[in-house]
Amino acid sequence: MHAVDVHKIELSKYEIGHYQFDFQLNDDFFAALEKSEIVGGDVSCVARLNLREDDFDLSIEAQGNVSVICDRCLDRMELSVSLDEMVEVDERSNSLDLDWLAYELIVVNLPLVHCHPIGDCNPDMDALLQNHLCSTDEDPEAY
Repeated sequence: MHAVDVHKIELSKYEIGHYQFDFQLNDDFFAALEKSEIVGGDVSCVARLNLREDDFDLSIEAQGNVSVICDRCLDRMELSVSLDEMVEVDERSNSLDLDWLAYELIVVNLPLVHCHPIGDCNPDMDALLQNHLCSTDEDPEAY
């Protein structure tokens, strides 16, 4: 099982300079998280750390795909992930959990609504949903 904090780095162990950390977030990582909207995936991540005397810069790049649950049919669906962002971290931090920081960036960059393109949802669930739609001819007061 992939531990959630595999890529935790202790800043005190590094001298001033530039560092790069390459890592993957895969199905095992996402399965280890509780109550995550991401249920699987394969995302390649690169963290770049510029450590200075009094502070540091951290950027994280992530490319790949994640699996989420479709809000309409409840089947799994794939979403593409492509981001490169600077990360703000409390400068008093002694350690950085790169896995968790990358995960948080991925989640906030996902669309709010997760739905297959029209026509790609599970046909059985789509038929059930169609049976429960209200038509505009029905009186809403009747319910």
